[in-house]
Amino acid sequence: MDTDHYRRVLEARRAELDRRLQKIEQDLDQPGNPDDDDRAIERNNDEVLEGLGEAGQKELAAIEAALGRIAAGTFGLCARCGEPIAEERLAAVPHAALCSDCMAEA
Repeated sequence: MDTDHYRRVLEARRAELDRRLQKIEQDLDQPGNPDDDDRAIERNNDEVLEGLGEAGQKELAAIEAALGRIAAGTFGLCARCGEPIAEERLAAVPHAALCSDCMAEA
């Protein structure tokens, strides 16, 4: 398995998420609009941004864990059963910690 390839993919995704999360944080820090209608729209938008931020943080944690598995030499092995994770699964979700079977059971 070409762990260097996956390391590069994971590091690129980490950098992209960092940029997005910084942008979300900047957007959430903007002062609110004094108009009631606009403030209601901004609150809805903030909720969406917060949801995106939470999802980004979770993915970022999974990427960090995957980079740790690369460093430890366990990348590509299921964290639950120890069997190899299919290349197709890793191509789709490079930070996957579980094989398809264990993921389906979880």
